[in-house]
Amino acid sequence: MSAETDLIKLYSGRILELASDIPHHARLAAPQATVRKRSPVCGSTVTVDVVVKDGKIAEFGQDVKACALGQAAAAIVGGAVIGATRAQVEQARDALRAMLKEDGPTPPAPFDGFEVLRPARDYKNRHASILLSIEATADAMAEAEAQQTA
Repeated sequence: MSAETDLIKLYSGRILELASDIPHHARLAAPQATVRKRSPVCGSTVTVDVVVKDGKIAEFGQDVKACALGQAAAAIVGGAVIGATRAQVEQARDALRAMLKEDGPTPPAPFDGFEVLRPARDYKNRHASILLSIEATADAMAEAEAQQTA
């Protein structure tokens, strides 16, 4: 099977569905924290806004300018993040990174939707874009919590 055919298979119907319907795709009017991440490899960018209450994400918004894989990852984050704790988000981030780079296990619920991106592990140049939304979310939560305790 050629590399081009493999790449076409990577962009499965489910990934394209996710990419076309990103939950919480609008920025928040009054976020506690905002983090923008950019992939130097492909130029994809994600800006995440959060409001954290009682240690959990209460409000979430994101602006996603990424390839279909980055958009699909952002859709998975957007669909799972409300009510998540920082520990859950960081665990999902670390598990997603391990899944892509080391063929590790799928991130735990509520972020187990990342399983659909497992075939991307063979495309290292796509990893940074896939990680943008979850990394920005983890960083934004850390900033929001730091502001709350300051």
